[in-house]
Amino acid sequence: MNKKSASHARRKTAPPISSAAAAAGPHVRTHSLAVRAYLEIRNQILKGELPVGMALARRKLAAALNISVPPVSEALQRLEREGLVESKPRVGTRVRIPTRQDIEDRSLVREALETQAARLFAERATAAEKKELRQMGRRVDQLYAACEKSSDDREFLFSVNTYHMKLHLHIAECARCPALRDAIEKEQVLIFNWLYDTAVERRSLASDYHSRLTDILARNTPAQADAAMRQHIRHGLQEVLSGLARMDDTENGWRQKKYPKQPRP
Repeated sequence: MNKKSASHARRKTAPPISSAAAAAGPHVRTHSLAVRAYLEIRNQILKGELPVGMALARRKLAAALNISVPPVSEALQRLEREGLVESKPRVGTRVRIPTRQDIEDRSLVREALETQAARLFAERATAAEKKELRQMGRRVDQLYAACEKSSDDREFLFSVNTYHMKLHLHIAECARCPALRDAIEKEQVLIFNWLYDTAVERRSLASDYHSRLTDILARNTPAQADAAMRQHIRHGLQEVLSGLARMDDTENGWRQKKYPKQPRP
């Protein structure tokens, strides 16, 4: 993804409602708007445009998306069920900052699912699929290296994380176990990994971080593929937990980032 394509992505606007949905009546239109609001808000969270701990005002979000408040409320309820936002009575709704327990639990689920996917990939993937995975691994490493030079370009970072998730889904798809692939999507383990990386600004990785993983999955035994994926996930977990130390609880029970104290003038 180059700067030109990133700039093009930035200019894209939210898709209009289809004519079929518009003709189907207010219930379908509201549902379509709620889906659109859900995707827009979720993407802004994953980009860091709505950072962890940020208050989410329904009316402001509705105005920004040029829609009414009810679809936004429905979208926020869905995001809350999925664990991306949280609400408190008389306080409001905010982007959820995960606790250490949240991160460790999600990592355990991810490890259980993705190590099995890695094992099955080593057993079942074709030679062409393994070659493609190795190419994707090298490409992900190149993109993460470019992140260090484009750290302020949220659209570029979003495209890098999107491609990174595509790599992991490729492993699951080539495992040829639809139930396993569906479980990875349903549990949103890759989405939460993305959110945690964004929250702690985890961007600097070893130059061959993903190449090493994909080479082992493509060339070695199922047991070695399992071990490599396990090590890959646990290494990322420790970096995220270290980043979590920059956050603390506020007096009202909400978590927020710790920022260095500014010197007094």
